[in-house]
Amino acid sequence: MAAKKMSSSNVGEQKVEVKSRAKAEKAPEKKAVIKKSTVKKIAVDQIDKNKPVWIFSLFTDFDIDLFLMGKHFRLYEKMGAQLQTIESVAGTYFAVWAPNATFLSVVGDFNGWDRETHALYKRWDKSGIWEGFIPHVGQGEIYKYFVKGFDGSEYEKGDPYARRWEHPPRTASIVWQSDYSWKDASWLKKRPKLNALDQPCSVYEIHLGSWQRSPENPELVLNCREIAKTLVPYVKEMGFTHVELMPVMEYPYYPSWGYQITGYFGASSRYGSPEDLKFLIDELHRADIAVILDWVPSHFPGDRHGLYEFDGTHLYEHADMRKGFHPDWKSYIFNYDRNEVRSFLISNAMFWMDQFHADGLRVDAVASMLYFNFSREDGDFGTNEFGGCENLGAIKFLQDLNESVYGNFEGVQTIAEESSTYPGVTSPVYAGGLGFGMKWMMGWMNDTLKYFKLDPIERKHHHYSLAFSIGYAFSENFMLPFSHDEVVHGKSPMLFKMPGDEWQKAANVRALYGYMFTHPGAKLLFMGNEFGDTSEWDLWKSLNWDLLKFAPHKGIQETVKALNFLYRNEPALYELNYSYEGFEWLDADNTNDSVFVYMRKGKKPNDTLIVACNFTPVVRENYKIGVPFKNKWKELFNTDAEKFYGSGRLNVGDLETREEHYNNQEFCITVDLPPLGVAIFKSK
Repeated sequence: MAAKKMSSSNVGEQKVEVKSRAKAEKAPEKKAVIKKSTVKKIAVDQIDKNKPVWIFSLFTDFDIDLFLMGKHFRLYEKMGAQLQTIESVAGTYFAVWAPNATFLSVVGDFNGWDRETHALYKRWDKSGIWEGFIPHVGQGEIYKYFVKGFDGSEYEKGDPYARRWEHPPRTASIVWQSDYSWKDASWLKKRPKLNALDQPCSVYEIHLGSWQRSPENPELVLNCREIAKTLVPYVKEMGFTHVELMPVMEYPYYPSWGYQITGYFGASSRYGSPEDLKFLIDELHRADIAVILDWVPSHFPGDRHGLYEFDGTHLYEHADMRKGFHPDWKSYIFNYDRNEVRSFLISNAMFWMDQFHADGLRVDAVASMLYFNFSREDGDFGTNEFGGCENLGAIKFLQDLNESVYGNFEGVQTIAEESSTYPGVTSPVYAGGLGFGMKWMMGWMNDTLKYFKLDPIERKHHHYSLAFSIGYAFSENFMLPFSHDEVVHGKSPMLFKMPGDEWQKAANVRALYGYMFTHPGAKLLFMGNEFGDTSEWDLWKSLNWDLLKFAPHKGIQETVKALNFLYRNEPALYELNYSYEGFEWLDADNTNDSVFVYMRKGKKPNDTLIVACNFTPVVRENYKIGVPFKNKWKELFNTDAEKFYGSGRLNVGDLETREEHYNNQEFCITVDLPPLGVAIFKSK
């Protein structure tokens, strides 16, 4: 994540449809069933039905102890606005953490936004929680908390635990209890197998607001149900195993791409209701497609309706701005040393896994969390208690996060966007690691794009920069990302990063993807990359789908589709993705020809594949390759096939094996290597 994260300072968008407060999306005609509370009231005789707010609590003493220890990871079941029925009276129980507030009330349409009428009670313990039950406040009511701060400030704050929010630029929370009926039981049952590390993982990263817009009105963002109609069959047809949604939590400023969150527990109203998002995830699951949610526990904006200075003090953020303010993104960093903040964040992760059936979380900007000196000048950052730059609270938080997620949900994965050399990101917590399932391989991405941008005649001088990644490829469980960050801010779309004429640009992209899909690690492509979009990503517009009428773009799309199914069908490409046993160099030193040859191995010897990459436009005829078996070999895949808009330089028929020691193998074959192409061979 780079310059994309801008703070809104309450600036509204100009191109997003805005609903008025009075006409905010109404609750369904059939309201959610409000079940009678099964918890005990603080004391029956304390309820005074003549008062506007009744003394009531969903918290047990044990809940409070867990919260104060940073170990309560289901706070969404207690905090926020909870629909309840007490003494046969329907209403809403409110609970909010604001230990330093001097007065706190609920304001909304139901009381004319009066700040005095519905004052909450502060608990008598050390929790800092304000709570109370307001009769007759139900589903769909718009509200905020009026908070009189410790510093004398007075603000109307959104609910940190709100399940739904008004459409921006409106900023109020909405009382909401979902009544969605899931239909993905079959998926959840087989998820532990399909989402395991020894299975194929090909991720399609999308931004819901710009993947596809309304054909009738390109200015209109589609909701999740509308998107599902075309997205689900497209992802299925293309062969991707996973979809990663860029942040879908509520955020005020559209150009932040969702990385400046104010409503951590609310599905963004830009894409419909919470039930609409659940429907999209449900439909993807029914198509056997896993869903990863992009999650941002690293920072939040300073919008006054959000978490910043929530009770007049630096409650969620560090008070020391050398630790609490991010200079790049102009946003505030969570105080991970605070137990209650860790409970809030881990509860949020659990919420998306539990309530939205997410199959994984891609955790944003992990390096910025791990180090106080991330993107700071010397002398401008804080230190830990031992004088080091490591954020020990963040390390503890990430370890607790992964233990909690993996300990409570079967078949899920957490993925770290982590760009430093911090050791053990994907090692178990019990071994001193952070406990993630996977880590983005940022070094591979940077080295690979730098190499492919070169004119082919120059590549021989940078040969080993491409081979370098194998030296550390198995130090972590890596995912290879070509994400949204690589096609914005003047970096150019993937196709135009490539040198040469139109044909060579397309051939380079196909070769790049052939190399990517045969390199160890999981895969990730950002939307539009799969067909060679000619524009940088623009969040205000749909992708340029009309380009698929042209052969170069259709060829790139067909290449990605074929690679996805090859990846899924060949165990050698995924079974040992994170082990040195799954890879072997055959030729890494042919610098003059810019050729790389390597083996990918599965658990069975007969699954072995030979991958030959020629990164020049010159055909390499009668190229000798060492092979491990005497069996006949055949070409399984070639990025230069005519159906991919290639030149059609294929190896047709059986390839005879000779008993000749070559490339440290006992046998060899002779093949033609396609120009700017990748060919894959398998024994019969």
